[in-house]
Amino acid sequence: MAIASHMVSLGTPAPDFALPALGGGIVSLTDLAGAPALLVVFLSNHCPYVKHLESALGPLAEKLAGDGLVTVAICSNDTDRYPDDGPAGLADQVARAGFTFPYLIDTTQETATAFCAACTPDFFLYDAQRRLAWRGQFDNSRPSTGGPVTGETLRAAVEHVLAGRPVPEPHAPSLGCGIKWKAGNGPS
Repeated sequence: MAIASHMVSLGTPAPDFALPALGGGIVSLTDLAGAPALLVVFLSNHCPYVKHLESALGPLAEKLAGDGLVTVAICSNDTDRYPDDGPAGLADQVARAGFTFPYLIDTTQETATAFCAACTPDFFLYDAQRRLAWRGQFDNSRPSTGGPVTGETLRAAVEHVLAGRPVPEPHAPSLGCGIKWKAGNGPS
C-alpha cells in the first residue's frame, strides 16, 4: 500500500544533519550552504516507486545542478529488515540510476524523523535561506499507471525557487513505500 508524504509546512527551516555518505566521508547541511536551492530526497533501493523514477531523477538532478540546485539523497530504512537498502544495494542503485549527488545513510533514522519524511521517494525543496519552498511528487506517473516519467512537477518547482518565486499551490504529495522504521522509531 502506498503511503503519502506528510505535507510539512512551507517555510519550515531545513533540519540540521551530518550523515555518512555512501562513497565515504560525512556530509552536513552546512556543507551544502551557498547554493540557491537544495533538494533533499529520501530514497531506498528496494521500493518500486523509487525504481519507477530513479533513472529520470539522476539526469534531472544533474541538469538542474547546472542551474544552481544541490541535491542530496538519504536512505533511512531499517537495513536489518530490508538488507537491499544497505550500502551494497545503494551502490548498485547509484550505478543503475546514474546518481551523481551524495547518497547519505541515516542509520539512526533521526534525520528522517527531523524532516518528517514518510515514504520513499519523499522530496523536500529548500530555498537559498534553507526554508521549505516545496514538497511533493516527482510527476504524475506511478508504477501502476505507467505513463512517461518526466519529473515535470519537480522541475517546475525548482525553476520557481531558482527564480526567487513561490511555487504555486496546491502541491501534490509524493506517494511511495513507507519508510521502514526500526522498532521504537518513526513518527509518533
